[in-house]
Amino acid sequence: MLSAAAVVVTAVITMGNAAAVGATLPHETIAWGACQDTTLANAGAQCGTLQVPLNHADPGGAKITLALSRVAHKASSAYQGVMLTAPDPLAGAGYESSLLGQQLPGADGYDWIGIARRGIAPSVPALSCDPGYNSFNRPGYAPTVPTNEVNWLNRVQGYATACANTHSDLLQHMRTTDVAADLDDVRAALGVNQVGLYAQSYGTYVAEVYATLHPLTVKRLVLDSAINPDEVWYRAADLDQNANLQRNFFLFFDWLAANDATYHLGATRDAIKQVWNAQLAKVTAQPANGLIGPAELTDLLTLTPYYEAFWPTLGGLFAGFVHTGDATALQGLYTQFYQRGSDNIYAALLSEVCTDAPWPADWSTWRANAVASATQAPDITWGNTWFNAPCRVWPVKASNPVPVLGYGVGSVLLLQNELDGVAPPSGSMALRQRYAHSALLTVNGAITHGVTPSADTCVNTVLGNYLSAGTLPTRKPGNVSDATCAAPPAPVAG
Repeated sequence: MLSAAAVVVTAVITMGNAAAVGATLPHETIAWGACQDTTLANAGAQCGTLQVPLNHADPGGAKITLALSRVAHKASSAYQGVMLTAPDPLAGAGYESSLLGQQLPGADGYDWIGIARRGIAPSVPALSCDPGYNSFNRPGYAPTVPTNEVNWLNRVQGYATACANTHSDLLQHMRTTDVAADLDDVRAALGVNQVGLYAQSYGTYVAEVYATLHPLTVKRLVLDSAINPDEVWYRAADLDQNANLQRNFFLFFDWLAANDATYHLGATRDAIKQVWNAQLAKVTAQPANGLIGPAELTDLLTLTPYYEAFWPTLGGLFAGFVHTGDATALQGLYTQFYQRGSDNIYAALLSEVCTDAPWPADWSTWRANAVASATQAPDITWGNTWFNAPCRVWPVKASNPVPVLGYGVGSVLLLQNELDGVAPPSGSMALRQRYAHSALLTVNGAITHGVTPSADTCVNTVLGNYLSAGTLPTRKPGNVSDATCAAPPAPVAG
């Protein structure tokens, strides 16, 4: 028997898909042309725009413009239809995601569509609240110095206030449900009744919501590193990540120790910890180059729990800084990775996750949870807390999250790295239980956030079979992975 919530959502699905499948309603069309984006142009993509309602509940009202890209299927391949890439709010990914199909097995038969989600440039308008928010020499994250906590509370309040004074109308319509409605407008503008949907990272939640509201339009669904829909967002974007990311940070230390002949930082995890803590203390006392303080150094080195591919570069830069004291290379890397001088991605991310579901309103709750989490994750917790803290005072009231259901969805391939710190395996397992026609592939021992694109033959065989023919691994009984691949080799030092 369906729950009351399921009955309500099923009614919404039925009404929504009556229009979607029938395709009888008038809709905008997309005029494809040359791309101004160099990366897209060099890859042979086409670009276009689509006007969609600012407020989908008022389709005749104000409009915003989405920027789109398309990489057409190869004529030599059997045509599989349209593959929409669900925009990933964590990375701002969307506009160039049409290129993903060129890196995946079995993908040549699709027209791949990239979408710069609402609020992200080059879609118009593009959000920006305070371009200098990710500046250099910010307060340290941990409240070991009493002024740090006060300074960060003031900073996040100032950022939320700045957002309230910027594009206030758009901020009211930045929820995942708004993005899902945009995706369906793109589908309609392309003139198709069904699409494939490829999603990664935080974009998997967009796909989960879309597939709940429009299940009959989804032909195939790939969820790579899925977000647990029951945990959005205070747990999924904050508390659930901390201990896992700290574990991976220490695995990076182990790797540095194993490669001491290259980096000369110590031959054990404890030795690397001592070096790390000493450098944090050093830049706390005197920011390197007057710019790289404890917040910036933490931001840079704690990229390593997300992506193993960063280990050689960041290991080399950190070792160079330790041995010479020159922070010029760290300064340049921080500017690149954290989009210093632009807060477009950050503002758009917050405007989505802060309004999808309620966050605790009392700072005492945040603080108590952070203090408890920091006992397990001392290097991760406070940076993650302050990153998300504007949601506590966000100027737009949060909605209740959509109950993500598995009804009506044709088939789903779930891809999961076993030691992913951002999206732990519990999220993919929860969705496997929800989607009756799904299969889960787990890569044992893999750390990186995001399974694909991959050079691994095992991963590519499973993915290629699904994209080209809709074939899933045989589903096993119980709460287990349906297929597994071996751990990838460790990065090569240098």
